[in-house]
Amino acid sequence: MPSAYQAPSTPAPALAGDAEVRHDWSLVEIEALFDLPFNDLLFRAQQVHRANFDANAVQVSTLLSIKTGACPEDCKYCPQSGHYATDLDKEKLLEIEKVVEQAKAAQDAGASRFCMGAAWRSPRAKDLEVVMEMVRRVKALGLETCMTLGMVDTDQARQLAAAGLDYYNHNLDTSPEFYGEIITTRTYGDRLETLASVREAGMKVCSGGILGMGEAPRDRAALLQQLVRLEPHPESVPINMLVKVPGTPLEDVEDLDPITFIRAIAVARILMPGSHVRLSAGREQMSESTQALAFLAGANSIFYGERLLTTANPQADLDRALFAKLGLHPERRETCTDEIRQQESLETAMAFQTAQTHAASLAHDATEA
Repeated sequence: MPSAYQAPSTPAPALAGDAEVRHDWSLVEIEALFDLPFNDLLFRAQQVHRANFDANAVQVSTLLSIKTGACPEDCKYCPQSGHYATDLDKEKLLEIEKVVEQAKAAQDAGASRFCMGAAWRSPRAKDLEVVMEMVRRVKALGLETCMTLGMVDTDQARQLAAAGLDYYNHNLDTSPEFYGEIITTRTYGDRLETLASVREAGMKVCSGGILGMGEAPRDRAALLQQLVRLEPHPESVPINMLVKVPGTPLEDVEDLDPITFIRAIAVARILMPGSHVRLSAGREQMSESTQALAFLAGANSIFYGERLLTTANPQADLDRALFAKLGLHPERRETCTDEIRQQESLETAMAFQTAQTHAASLAHDATEA
């Protein structure tokens, strides 16, 4: 009787340990992972995922656009670019209280991280002061904080870190070779410099890319190679499916096959075993089956709520229903709460020490008198 399992004729690429952290993956190795039989690829991704995470926990974030439209960049996928005629309503920087109100609502809905995005090339000094106060207020709620504000230099990154920002998002978008086909107003080097500034300031990095922009398979492998070369790996890696917006140059690009997208999720999981791989933009267009495969492939983070900056996202009740159907649950993280308690304890101790020093000084003055 023939065996139910037949070994593949082409041996799978060695991983040098299923969950080993590496930064030296070659393009050939990464392409070999993409080329694995689908079941073998998902099996490997599951092994790595379970070695590093609760396989049924999903980190939940909510994203709010705090300043919408009129961006000077020419990213061909983006409805916020001032270069394209879209139906997007332009909005000024939101008031701080409005942002805090949205953060509270996100927290009540189950989010553990609140992400804020502004359509800027780079924040101005007066705007940076406002967004830093947003960070302080949102962090005080016990939420993790993340921002994407365009390019930041080392000084700006340090200011954001001092305000308590946990994560900074700055996507690489695609491979270095294909990048010029998508964006011309900033370079790949500009993006890498921003990520270096964020890391130098001590913040966590959120960086990924967009699939389905007309790139070749090698571009998808090269994008992941760039992310893997970052030391340490980004703590959060959003993998976006292009949302085709009327009025943008990519509105008529050919759809990416869902299985190709799932392969990218699985390869990202294998390459970056300790990172949260986020199933990000494009979920509105994905079936429940595609999303389930993404979680099986190692995705363990989502944006939760009705919108992603300016594009639709599955509503929270639909996500809760899907979680229930799949037996998933939100990842609970106490990091921010612990940090706040630690800071409060530190401030209390410092206040007590200051009071003791002041009392000792008064006592000394009284003795001298």
